Amino acid sequence: MIALIQTIVMALDLYWWVIIASAIFSWLYAFNVVNSRNQFVGSIGNMLYRLTEPALRPIRRFMPDLGGIDISPIILLLILFFLRQFLLTTVLSLVV
Repeated sequence: MIALIQTIVMALDLYWWVIIASAIFSWLYAFNVVNSRNQFVGSIGNMLYRLTEPALRPIRRFMPDLGGIDISPIILLLILFFLRQFLLTTVLSLVV
């Protein structure tokens, strides 16, 4: 059971970095730092979008309109942090 919890925590940590990479990539894309016509850059952006959008879409639905600021990745990171801490403190202590 401990191995399962550690695997879930590792997956949450990996998804944490995917969300951060997606946010950084969206900034680079918005400010024309990366070439938007490059096929490799487009495939990376598409991959990051497909990995993060299913988790960010429900959060964006409940968020008020803040103009051009999107704080849904921050909220998702807070949710992931809570899940990680819950697994490591509460669930793991029940198992051990």
